[in-house]
Amino acid sequence: MTEAVGTFSAAAPDIAMTELNVLGQELEGCSTDPLTGFYRDGSCQSGPEDIGLHTVCAVVTADFLQHQKQIGNDLTTPMPQFMFPGLSPGDRWCVTARNWLRAHDDGMAAPVVLASTHEATLEVISLEVLQRYAVDVPSDPGALD
Repeated sequence: MTEAVGTFSAAAPDIAMTELNVLGQELEGCSTDPLTGFYRDGSCQSGPEDIGLHTVCAVVTADFLQHQKQIGNDLTTPMPQFMFPGLSPGDRWCVTARNWLRAHDDGMAAPVVLASTHEATLEVISLEVLQRYAVDVPSDPGALD
């Protein structure tokens, strides 16, 4: 199954507490153009329905997109039935933690927006690995230590 395919009609969970990013701060939006997120709300928030953990806000590159296609996760072909426009290099997209980690292991990882990457990602990928690909700098750079 590709990341583009799934049950996206589910409404975002009613969350009493603020969702946090991998830096322990409030989760920031990833992209509204294209509209991303498991819940298609522009955020990489996650919930129990998101078994794939679409929690990494990646800035996709041509190499990353090619790698994903090679592993059976075509992120370039539009799938309107799933509100998926198809991605181009430079787009921000909430990718699954496992597929991003696989790309990292294969030397094809995409840059990551830490402020927009959900804390659940840390169940799969260490903060140290994510920091190597960070394209955002938090207001407190000490958080990167």
